[in-house]
Amino acid sequence: MLALCLSFFIALLDQASKSVIKNIFVPGEHVAVIPGFFDVVYVQNTGAAWGMLSGFNNWLIAVSLFMVIVLIVFRRHLIPNTLMHRIVLGLMIGGVVGNLIDRLKWGCVIDFLDFHWHEGEGRHFPSFNVADSAICIAVGLYIISQLFDGKKNKSNCSDSKIPNP
Repeated sequence: MLALCLSFFIALLDQASKSVIKNIFVPGEHVAVIPGFFDVVYVQNTGAAWGMLSGFNNWLIAVSLFMVIVLIVFRRHLIPNTLMHRIVLGLMIGGVVGNLIDRLKWGCVIDFLDFHWHEGEGRHFPSFNVADSAICIAVGLYIISQLFDGKKNKSNCSDSKIPNP
C-alpha cells in the first residue's frame, strides 16, 4: 500500500509542478532563482535522459508501459518486501508514470529544474523534473540498500563454521 500511495503522490506532484510551469512559461523561457547556479526553465524533452533517443516517443512510451507492468507484476521477485524497497518501488513507478503521462499527453516530457555552475566551462547539468528526481533517488536508494545487504550477507558468511578439509 505504501508503494501505491507514494507512486500516486509522486505522479501527482510531478504533473502539478509541470502544469504550473506550462501555465507560467513559454518553451525556452527561464528565470534565475539562484543566479549562476539554479534556474527554472521550460524545456520540452522529446527523448529520454539527457535528450537521448530524441524523436523515439512511441518507443519510449512502450518501454515505460513495459517497465511499469514489470515492476508491478514481478515486484516480489525483483525487490524484497522491506520498507526501503517499498519506497524504492513507489518512487520508481511514480516517476515513470509521471513522465509517461507527459509523453502520452504532450508527445514530450516537460523538464524545468536547471542546475549549472561555471557555465562558460561547460558545467551544465541537463534540465530535469520531479519524476526524473524520483527515479534517480529510487535507483540510488536501491544501490545503497544492495551495498548494505551485501555487507550484512558477507559478514554472515564469515561467521559460518565450515570445516577445513
